[in-house]
Amino acid sequence: MPYVNVQILSGASKSQKAEIVKDITDSLSRVLGKKPEHTHVVIQEIEEQNWGFAGQLTDEWKKSDADQPDSLPVKEK
Repeated sequence: MPYVNVQILSGASKSQKAEIVKDITDSLSRVLGKKPEHTHVVIQEIEEQNWGFAGQLTDEWKKSDADQPDSLPVKEK
């Protein structure tokens, strides 16, 4: 009995979540031969203030990133 836990930032629509569940279920069935009726997919939506990225909470990172001028990242040599 496969159990898949998907954690995403809040904001996905019901139809987007349904597509994720279908795609994951189809993939497990196709690749591993798992029965769809035995496959469980749980989607957990996390608020940006509860998710960290680049050493900051995501909502704060987005605010600081919005303050930066648009530019391409510089490659290190």
